[in-house]
Amino acid sequence: MVVVVFRHTDNVRVLRRSVVAVSTRRMLSGYRVVELAIWVAGPAAGGLLSDWGAEVIKVESPAGDPMRTLFGSVGIEQSRVPPYELDNRGKRCVVLDLATEDGKRDFEALLATADVFITNLRLNALEKLGIDPASVTARHPRLVYSIVTGYGMVGPDRDRAGYDIGAFWARSSLAGATVPPGELPPALRSGVGDHATAMTLTAGIVTALLNRERTGLGRVVHTSLLRTGIYLNGWDISIRQYFGKLSSTRSRSRNPTPMINSYQAKDGRAFWLLGLEQERHWRPTLAALDRLDLTNDERFASSVLRAKNCEALVAIFDAQFLTQDSTFWTERFDIHDVWWAPINSIADVLADEQAIAAGSYVDMPLVEGEERYQSVASPVDFSDFHQVARPVGALGVDTAAVLQSDEASDRGS
Repeated sequence: MVVVVFRHTDNVRVLRRSVVAVSTRRMLSGYRVVELAIWVAGPAAGGLLSDWGAEVIKVESPAGDPMRTLFGSVGIEQSRVPPYELDNRGKRCVVLDLATEDGKRDFEALLATADVFITNLRLNALEKLGIDPASVTARHPRLVYSIVTGYGMVGPDRDRAGYDIGAFWARSSLAGATVPPGELPPALRSGVGDHATAMTLTAGIVTALLNRERTGLGRVVHTSLLRTGIYLNGWDISIRQYFGKLSSTRSRSRNPTPMINSYQAKDGRAFWLLGLEQERHWRPTLAALDRLDLTNDERFASSVLRAKNCEALVAIFDAQFLTQDSTFWTERFDIHDVWWAPINSIADVLADEQAIAAGSYVDMPLVEGEERYQSVASPVDFSDFHQVARPVGALGVDTAAVLQSDEASDRGS
């Protein structure tokens, strides 16, 4: 469950000028985020905003976000939980019990300071707590109320548990589209749908804030794991919507576009050919493989014929690639301007010079008694701003300071 809140300083025009003039100023300095969140999709949205400089206040129950003890739940004793730290670094950590009147009062006080409220609590739970969209926006009309759901705000399954594996992968059609008919999808990697949905929500939040600058009013912003998954599979779905049919996913040996396919070299390293413009890339690819004789093979004389005879062509390519190591082939690709990409393992991408140069990783703050490690950086760069990961807070460590600060602010007003 998640709630994110922004507080913008009154001097917004001056702040904008200072962001441009002072390169150390973070993009969202001056905004406050209050996050009541567990698991991934909501905290990841708050995590992006934190990376970009917002003051993010993570509100947790006395039991804490279960992601804090992710490894412990499977019997692994580990003081740091990297997936949790990725989505929660730099946040101020507050404990409130929303089942009590004091907790509700303190939480309402935080909302009163906010620009944006983000939640991924189920709607029935929000209604019981009195923090559903209608109730909160009535009390705080300048708030941008942002909500992540599994399946949507209306409909028979609006309160059904989703998680990214259910709503994003399974129900959206993405998981089924990854395998040929009759095959069950493999175990899918964790957090992918949550992070895609978090980026979607973050884009909606920023759009609503820009609109509020013109109108002075907030609005409800909503996305769901289901809608995000459907959008990401939009090419296939829109083709089916228009034509009433769609080619099914095939195994790599039956790929109708052998020029856009995965192959393996003699040393076991794999790569993907990227010959999207088939007529343009056909001859250079054959030159790189030293198989220009295939230009005279009637089975492969056009892209239509290559699709029809794809199994034969894939078999020829497979046999040729297995004659040399990957270094040989990739050098040949570059000589002949064949487009390709390595199929990296996670260990490979961590050592990938281009991924490192592109700023994909960021040093996490050092914890006493432990070695420094790198985590994944948020995926957007801004000119004159270098991303630096801030510390991950312990459960409730900032409760007193945050509540006392707000009380002092109220007395001063």
